[in-house]
Amino acid sequence: MDYIPNPLIIPVGIIVGILIAAPVGPVNVLCIQRAIERGFWGGVAAGIGSVMGDALIALCAGLGVGTVLGAVHTHRAIIQVLGGLALIAFGARLYFSAPRLKAVSDADASPERLKDFAWDIPQTFFLTITNPGAVLGLFAVFGGVSTFVEVHSTIDVLLLVAAIVSGSMLWWITLSNLIGRYRHQIDLRTLHFVNRIAGVLLAVFGAVLIAEVIWKGGSF
Repeated sequence: MDYIPNPLIIPVGIIVGILIAAPVGPVNVLCIQRAIERGFWGGVAAGIGSVMGDALIALCAGLGVGTVLGAVHTHRAIIQVLGGLALIAFGARLYFSAPRLKAVSDADASPERLKDFAWDIPQTFFLTITNPGAVLGLFAVFGGVSTFVEVHSTIDVLLLVAAIVSGSMLWWITLSNLIGRYRHQIDLRTLHFVNRIAGVLLAVFGAVLIAEVIWKGGSF
């Protein structure tokens, strides 16, 4: 019977996945910007990177890999600074880069596919795993999930991680599809404004991460 997972894990995991993906944060801002600028597949590609990062953290948390949590606590300052610098770099690049908006009516152009935006996947993955708040938050989530559903075996953990990934991807696919339907109403001037706002937000998130380390006198 130990090989039969708890079926309640699936709905709980899907809900947790959506709740993890929905709040506005630095990675979410970047994913939304990608969906506005590049369309459905651009948003999905960015979302996949974020989900992969969450999945790795969730898997370590679920399997009780205390070494990961210990490393995050021990090296939190350097991880946070690296993540902050990356966010500032992404924000500056987004702020100063020229907007790119493919018109929906480009009938002669080949349709874009997921592989056209594959480079966004490692970018958002890196931003996710270098966010100490996301790491500690997911470890806390696994501690809280036990309040709603029992997670005992390795199969339960794997099923929970898969459900969380499914919930997060459901969110990003739905959101990217919604944005993709209405993005054609955005002109280049508006997109340029959106890019600047997103760039500023990313830089601010990064600056806050670094400022927190300086404020607390974190050692490297």
